[in-house]
Amino acid sequence: MTCADGRCAGVGRRAALALAAALALGAAAAEPPARAVTIGLLGLFAPPGPQQPDPLELGFMQGLRELGYVEGKTLRVERRWADGSTDRLAAMADELARMKLDLIIAAGQPAREAARRATSTVPILTLSGSDPVREGWAQSLAHPGGNVTGLTFTLPELGPKRLELLKEAAPAVSRVVVLIDPVEVVDAADVIGETKDGARRLGIELQVVEARGAEGLDAAFVAVRRHRSQALFPIAMYAHRERVAALAARDRLLTVGESTAEARAGYLLAYGVDVDDIVRRGVAKIDKILRGERAGEVPIERPAKFRLSVNQKTARAIGVTLPKALVQRADEVFA
Repeated sequence: MTCADGRCAGVGRRAALALAAALALGAAAAEPPARAVTIGLLGLFAPPGPQQPDPLELGFMQGLRELGYVEGKTLRVERRWADGSTDRLAAMADELARMKLDLIIAAGQPAREAARRATSTVPILTLSGSDPVREGWAQSLAHPGGNVTGLTFTLPELGPKRLELLKEAAPAVSRVVVLIDPVEVVDAADVIGETKDGARRLGIELQVVEARGAEGLDAAFVAVRRHRSQALFPIAMYAHRERVAALAARDRLLTVGESTAEARAGYLLAYGVDVDDIVRRGVAKIDKILRGERAGEVPIERPAKFRLSVNQKTARAIGVTLPKALVQRADEVFA
């Protein structure tokens, strides 16, 4: 792969290398855990494989190794992936709750809620949501108070910000469809409301189309074409990013996503949290809990670093010339 200005990067390898570097000093001085620990890893999506690993799982596992938790020796991991089924997710959460676990890592909103329903005693670390108090999983950011802590993965202003970037890339865009999976986005109504407010300020006509899992994508794109959309803003379509990108390119739609991995998969633009930073801070919280700190006393943190990614190959394929200033500002450029 070639990169404009040499700035192209991939989340998987980049996340692992950056995480190792970020933790190197602390890890060198860290004492190994006093005992072997067992954690659960719970997610809604299909199990990751060698061809499509999960960057968060990779980052967490490497970060824990750097702190002395070696899987198979001082660390045992019970992995449960629900393959898109909320019923399986609930059953898996119940199964994990019955085990003698030291911690459950809940990847995303559905996994967080399933774990919360399954146990009020096992500590839960989650990367999800935007407002823990409004969403009901914390009393406050500083003192969550229950058995759940972690990091929020979004901010309310990110939706409007992505629409601003879309308008910067193509000022003539006036009709945008939000493609959302309401199963994955527990607070879908709030997310859509915030995005609609941003669209009104930008003079964008916004339509919402739901797609429930991979099986709902074909029908969803029929609805997208019916709205005569110029651009697509997929929310919570991470597990289907390659197919969404291909369908959007077929219809010559501009796409703006939430993560670098989506831009790499073929979205025109992506703007979202810095995965390396989120994972690094998440690993530190896991370590605190495994060493005895109560989850309810471990503060919840908000995203602090963000990354802009652009895909020039997609731009050429759909006949869009991205402004030079936007490309130069990007953290990753996929050429």
